[in-house]
Amino acid sequence: MILLVDVGNTNIVLGVYDNDKYMMSWRISTDSKKTSDEYGIQVRALFSQNNLDINDIEGIIISSVVPNIMYSFEHMVRKCFNMDPIVVGPGIKTGINIKYDNPKEVGADRIVNAVAAYEMYKRSTIVIDFGTATTFCAISKNGNYLGGNIVPGIRISSDALFERAAKLPRVELEKPDTLICKNTVTSMQAGIIYGYTGQVEYIVKKMKQEMKELGEDEPFVLATGGLANLIARETDLIDKVNSKLTLEGLKIIYYKNKE
Repeated sequence: MILLVDVGNTNIVLGVYDNDKYMMSWRISTDSKKTSDEYGIQVRALFSQNNLDINDIEGIIISSVVPNIMYSFEHMVRKCFNMDPIVVGPGIKTGINIKYDNPKEVGADRIVNAVAAYEMYKRSTIVIDFGTATTFCAISKNGNYLGGNIVPGIRISSDALFERAAKLPRVELEKPDTLICKNTVTSMQAGIIYGYTGQVEYIVKKMKQEMKELGEDEPFVLATGGLANLIARETDLIDKVNSKLTLEGLKIIYYKNKE
């Protein structure tokens, strides 16, 4: 079995695969103040609760967009699993070409998603990752990472209204039935959900146009991340939601670098 770890700004996702078979995954809070021992207690408890043996883990790969957590987390891995993890970064084999001005600037999560999209679909693809930030990435049919853009995530946008407008409350991310709303809560919900959907649609349409100008076929639009389904239900421009895309990408990169 292998352990796949995606360290995000809000959550850390851990997934266990037995060869190519998905076993299970967990989501824990990202906290740079936690020690390696505290993370170790959490991880051991998750394995124990699900009747998994830590000693059955043969390899570990980590992608992270939170540098200041990595010392504690890598130290935890070495203490709990008695092995060094593969860390996604410069020098790692990915199988894609990164056409960024400075390839080192591309977040590990974006690279991992691009690898999964290319290896799984082998076509021109736009990947949207609805995380703390929402990222849009363009991957060519030949496996080139063409670039993309980054916008504030849905929760960041929602929280900004609550934090910066004195009389507006914090609201749940739920879709009201209408855009002409008759109370503050549903008015905010409508603006956030429908407004964010409009933003996604505009960006996707413009990216498709630019990719076609570069000679790409009609791009396949793939979404992932915790809030992907919320937006995908509101637009027909998202072709597929794959909640395990990042874990699949980590698995692919792990086997490319296993030796």
